This record gives sequence, structure tokens and C-alpha cells, in this order.
Amino acid sequence: MRLLYFLFYVVLNYTLRLYFRKVKVKNKPKYFSSTIYVCNHPAAFMDPLVLSIFNRAIVFFMTRSDVFTAFTKPIFWTAHMIPIYRKQDGVDTKAKNFEIFKKGSDILLGKRSLLIFSEGVTDDVFVRRLKPLKKGAVRIGFTALEACDWKQDIFLATVACNYSNPEKFQSDLYLKNSKKIRLNDFREAYESNSNKVIQELTVRLEQMLKDDMIHVDDLDSCEFTEQIMMLQRRGMPAYKENNNGIELRWEDAKKITEDFNERPDKYEPLRQNFTTYFSYLKSKKISDNDIFDTYNNQPSRLDYIKQILLFPVTLFGILHCALFYFAIKSYVEKNFARPVFWGSTKLVMIMLILGLLNLSFFFLLPSHIGVLGTIVYFLFIPFAGFTAYKFMTFMQGLLKSKKIKKMDVSDLLEVRSSLVKKIKEITPV
Repeated sequence: MRLLYFLFYVVLNYTLRLYFRKVKVKNKPKYFSSTIYVCNHPAAFMDPLVLSIFNRAIVFFMTRSDVFTAFTKPIFWTAHMIPIYRKQDGVDTKAKNFEIFKKGSDILLGKRSLLIFSEGVTDDVFVRRLKPLKKGAVRIGFTALEACDWKQDIFLATVACNYSNPEKFQSDLYLKNSKKIRLNDFREAYESNSNKVIQELTVRLEQMLKDDMIHVDDLDSCEFTEQIMMLQRRGMPAYKENNNGIELRWEDAKKITEDFNERPDKYEPLRQNFTTYFSYLKSKKISDNDIFDTYNNQPSRLDYIKQILLFPVTLFGILHCALFYFAIKSYVEKNFARPVFWGSTKLVMIMLILGLLNLSFFFLLPSHIGVLGTIVYFLFIPFAGFTAYKFMTFMQGLLKSKKIKKMDVSDLLEVRSSLVKKIKEITPV
């Protein structure tokens, strides 16, 4: 394990467990040698972070080549990242990727593992949908087998990333691992017709991922199906009272989206009503969550007491984290045109920038509170930042509820109630 990978692993383990409210990993691998993990790619930089931390396997990442520069290349190398070239990168991809495939082969034959996002690209916004897979992962596996004359076992497996919302702090994550495919079993077929076997295995991997993730066939219907689950308060989307187990919520989302994929016609009469309802909310700068929480999820007396008791910790978090967070948030949202990159980029920037800024305490505090006290102080900062964020979210919720209660939303509530009733009549959950 290289140094930067190890440091990221230690720091991100703590940070990501604060970022996500619930994390569940299904069929976590017990051993990892000589395996190519093929993953969907719904959340840009967030995907490799969560897979390296929560899926336990130490892997080398195949990463799009355009992010490798003279400055970043040595950093990425120490973080186990290897460039993969695409047609849009404007280079001789065949020659370049031949070298990369050879590097991937060496990693596998060294009894280490690769992680490849075989879709190749991420959508501009987070959607629950798998794009067609590229064949590179399977090709690398067979390249390794040919290099060792089929004497070493090489495996393929899939890992499905299922987020409630990767851009939302304190959302949930469900990782689902498949059983492994032993590529050595395909030697005879591969030597007879290599292209056919590579194509068939790529299609098989694609289906394995679809089986383990929430997938909407029609890209233009991804937002619609998300709205169906939100109004029904079922499935994977992030909302306040989603206290059901994450696996149960995944199963509900799977039933809803598969039913939609099979019979989209029965949902079509509702589409325009949904568009009208959610467009109106957007024009008023409120969400369906805001409407629902205002009339169903108001803070209890205990919630107010918690905020008062934790206020000293909140102030600590504001001083150490919140003031920098707003500057980072503004910078990222202005400079990254694709929203899908926002959540992960903010997380990494906050971790690095605040980590470096707060590192000064290691030099200033030991003479006052000792080395152990300084370590505790430093480790307390992320928790205090988390508390400050929860306080700000709490206050924002109160302000939005106050705003909504000043509006005449009786007609809006009636429309929402009607839509919920119609949804329950046609969905399978």
C-alpha cells in the first residue's frame, strides 16, 4: 500500500463515516487478490472514495487520463491511480491503452486488484441508471492470463453503488458485491473466438450490475421515478424520516423502478401533474421535503434541548470548519459546471484545506495541553464541524417552515395528497 493511499484511507475512513448517515455493504469480499472490480459510476469522485474505504479491498483505480497533469501525476501514482485513455482525449488510445493494459496485467499477476468504472463517464447530475459498459475490464483480465500462460487465477466481479443522494450530507449508501467470475474457465472459448467471449462477458457484467443497483431504462424518466419515490416516501431517496433499513429501502426502490421499466404506460398519465407540481415548488425555491417536513416533521422539544446543550460544540465547529465551508462551497459551485462533482469535490477540499489549516494546532497546543490533548483536540474538529452543520440545517428547516406557513399552500397540499393517492394505487409497494 503506497503512502498517500494509506493516509487517504485513514483520514477518509473517519470523514466518510461522518458524511454518510448509514452505510451497508452486501457480500463484502473476504480476499481481493487478482480481481478486477467493475463498478457503476453515478457520483464522479465520490465513487472511488467510498469503494476504497467501505469495500475493504486495496485496489488500483483506472482513472480518466485528462486529470493527470505534470503536477497531479506523482500524487495520483501514490494514491494507486492509473490513467485510462478515451477517444475524446485526443490521443492514440490504442497505443496508449496497450501500455495501460500491460500495467493492469502486471498488477493482477502481482496478486493485487483493479477497480474500473466501465461506463467511462459520469452523467452531469446524479441519476439512477447504468450506461453501456466498455470492454476494457474483460480485455485486461485476458491480457493478464495470456501473460502468465493461464497459470494464475484471474477474477471479475461487480460492485454496485447505490446512494440515497451522494450530494447530500448525512445521506445513505448501499454497496452490493457480486459473486466472482473466474476468467480461466473461458480459456477454450476465448482461444476459439476472443471477441465473442469479451463481448458476452461484458454484457454479463452489465446485467450483474443492473441486478444489484437501481436502474431506470429511460434517461428522461430518471427524475420522474425519483419524484414518485419522494412523494411516496419509499425507496432510496434522501428524506428525514427514512428510518427503515437501507436494504429494505433498496428493495422498495428496485420494485418501483422495475415496475416502471416494464409498464411505463401506466405511469404516463401522472407525468404532467408531477411536472406542474415540482415546477411550482422550484419557482418558490422550496422542495417537496420542505412541504412535507413543515406539516409532518416539526422539531420536538428534545430537538431544541439538544441544540441548546450542543451550542458550545457548534461554536467550536463554526470557528474551525463552517467559515471555510462557505468559501469552499462557493468556489466549487462556481468553477465546476457539472453538479455531480460538487459533493465529492467539496468533501475532499474541506478535508485537505481544513486538515492543513488545523494542523497548526499540533505545533501550538502541545506545550499547553500535551500531545494526547492535542490529538484529541484535532480529532474533535470533524465532529464539531458535523455538529455545526446539523445546527445550520436545523435553523434552515425552521426558517423554511416559517416561510411555508406564511404562504397559502392549501391547494398545493391537496394536489400533493391527490398525487400520493394515485401513486399508491399503481406502484407495487
